[in-house]
Amino acid sequence: MSPTLAPSVTHRDPKGTKFLSIVEAAYDKAKLSDGPDGEAQRINDTPGLADYIAKFFAANRTSNKYKNEQVPSNYAYPREYKGPKPIKEEIQASAQIFGLDSRRAFGFVQNLPALESFVPALALPWVGWGAFPSVDALAAKYFPEVTDPAERYCRAIQLIHLKMAETRPFHNYREGQIDKEHLRMSVRTQEAENKITLNQPGDILIMAVQLGMFHRGKSVRWARESFVPNEFGLGSLIVGSFAMVHPERFVRWEELDPDCAGDEFVPDSDDVPERSPFFVSDDDGVRFGTRRVDDTNEGYGSASGFLPPQ
Repeated sequence: MSPTLAPSVTHRDPKGTKFLSIVEAAYDKAKLSDGPDGEAQRINDTPGLADYIAKFFAANRTSNKYKNEQVPSNYAYPREYKGPKPIKEEIQASAQIFGLDSRRAFGFVQNLPALESFVPALALPWVGWGAFPSVDALAAKYFPEVTDPAERYCRAIQLIHLKMAETRPFHNYREGQIDKEHLRMSVRTQEAENKITLNQPGDILIMAVQLGMFHRGKSVRWARESFVPNEFGLGSLIVGSFAMVHPERFVRWEELDPDCAGDEFVPDSDDVPERSPFFVSDDDGVRFGTRRVDDTNEGYGSASGFLPPQ
């Protein structure tokens, strides 16, 4: 099961004060000399300490339990794909495809935070704003009789598949298994999307996302393990709706394709390893399937989103 999005720890919290106590003990043990030209002053005047600590945090913040589940990858997005459209075009396209109300989304994007204020620097080249239909809005319009949240989510994914098949060749390798007995949203992603929904009432949700490049070559479970605190996996609904707005993102076999790391696929047998959904494209269209969460493949990367400050 994916870890949940926990609140950030500060230096005032018990774990933060523990870290500071270790630093204090090391400082005292060094017995630095005093004076205007002493060792303590030279330490204070030497640049790079903050960068050194940041690198220490980056190297040790994850358990590294699955760090060997990664292969080198030169796969990239297809040349036709230039990244997300301007956010107002994203909203308009999503609302038109799914017949939803875009007014609240247009209001929300008037004050979007800068991506660099909450997205890791290494991920920034691949992250952009996207507009996606909410499960509640799709349910209200297309299947209002369904009240169970897990079933509504699966019905929304089925709807994405139907709409995709209307516009281009599409095949679902898990036909008949897009149901709550087999497919579910991870706990971490559910918590993140709940926060987004609370902050963005309306039919269209705005999210900061990347479609695989930040985690290319990693197994799904290593990508999940290495998520930064405000990062979460994207599920089949978000990735599928992105494919509807951006058909140029999925055009050929020789491209980086996205794992839907925000979803968990439960096999029929306990003897079958855990799996996660993916979308892949080839010369015959778009395909939807699942693969093992411990599988490494240079042609895939986990899609993820980033929560802005609340």
